[in-house]
Amino acid sequence: MISSSPPPAPKEVPSDEKWAEDGPPREAKWWYSTFHTVTAMVGAGVLSLPYAMAYLGWGPGTVVMILSWCITLNTMWQMIQLHECVPGVRFDRYKDLGKHVFGPKLGAWIVLPQQLIVQVGCDIVYMVTGGKCLMKFMEIACTNCTRIRQSYWICIFGAIHFFLSQLPNFNAVSGVSLAAAIMSLSYSTIAWVGCVGKGRVPNVSYAYKATSPVDYMFRVFNALGQVSFAYAGHAVVLEIQATIPSTPEKPSKVPMWKGAVWAYFVNALCYFPVAFIGYWAFGQDVDDNVLVGLERPSWLIAAANLMVVVHVIGSYQVYAMPVFDLMEQKLVKTWNFPPGVLLRFIVRTTYVAFTLFLGVTFPFFGDLLGFFGGFGFAPTSYFLPSIMWLKVKKPRRFSTSWWINWACIFIGVFIMIASTVGGLRNIVADSSSYEFYS
Repeated sequence: MISSSPPPAPKEVPSDEKWAEDGPPREAKWWYSTFHTVTAMVGAGVLSLPYAMAYLGWGPGTVVMILSWCITLNTMWQMIQLHECVPGVRFDRYKDLGKHVFGPKLGAWIVLPQQLIVQVGCDIVYMVTGGKCLMKFMEIACTNCTRIRQSYWICIFGAIHFFLSQLPNFNAVSGVSLAAAIMSLSYSTIAWVGCVGKGRVPNVSYAYKATSPVDYMFRVFNALGQVSFAYAGHAVVLEIQATIPSTPEKPSKVPMWKGAVWAYFVNALCYFPVAFIGYWAFGQDVDDNVLVGLERPSWLIAAANLMVVVHVIGSYQVYAMPVFDLMEQKLVKTWNFPPGVLLRFIVRTTYVAFTLFLGVTFPFFGDLLGFFGGFGFAPTSYFLPSIMWLKVKKPRRFSTSWWINWACIFIGVFIMIASTVGGLRNIVADSSSYEFYS
């Protein structure tokens, strides 16, 4: 991970003056990056990790979990270093770095679609997750209440974002993000502690699920996507780092990396116990949301579901902010819309309504994780940073850094292809038996 040649001159230089006009001031502290990154990464995906383990098994599942953690920590470090890989220039957005590395036109086509898939995909999944957990909370907290459709709960959750989306930038949602990060650690702890308290279910089995070989292969592919979905924070890491001040004496990469290391420590505290203990407790019969299988004590499970709701509220905003920024800039530059409150209201309300509609229409939680995990998160988290690192830093061929980056690329491409195919196939299969807007 040590460069052996100086970086090339930038092909596109995003200026600090432009950021000052369009974005938040650079005044964030290192711990901002910790809770923003935790909020971005530790979300809906953590609750599906035992379900992924059920298809992967103890050996392969453990290897995939640990390998994913190590690969994405390495690529996170690369992204942080590349933020200021050209002296005096800060690449404040993933697409800006992509344009520098691949050229103004090709870079936008390579990076921007992948980033949007991650951000919009996460927001759709979080709509589904928030609605389902709200429904579960009310079912536990009020057993005598009249049951209403799941789609209504998703709409109730979506209504919150029509208001929160009007907050102007990352700094404005820092309080929401902090609360979300605390909730993520809390409900993850409840999930695995609840599994320990429940103990193993009677006749628990760790054998591979009984199904046809073809179906099982696709389910394994989907499980790989669910794991990659859990490591999705890279899509917004440059936007987070852009809020941190930087000087030649104190470059932003130092506090950002410190925050990222703490975020990955919290990540490990959430992911590994939930994945391994959840699978230990339920075996092959674990649900795609491990909290669903926990029923006692009821008040604690209700609280955990409410914590998930609070967390995905913050996560939705963290992923939506860069999309808002992109859409508003495009309308101002291309269509000469006057910037201001009216533009913000129209753009953000439309976006929330769009993700809400898709979440209500396609609420296949586990399959959505696999599909978006492969199609969007594997490139942005597993191998695009490594490709950029090879092009910019040019490590010596066959050096340790060279081998590590190519290994990340090959593993990431395999996960992308396999989990995209598996997730899409499972969405089609499950939709055949699903009653829409139920």
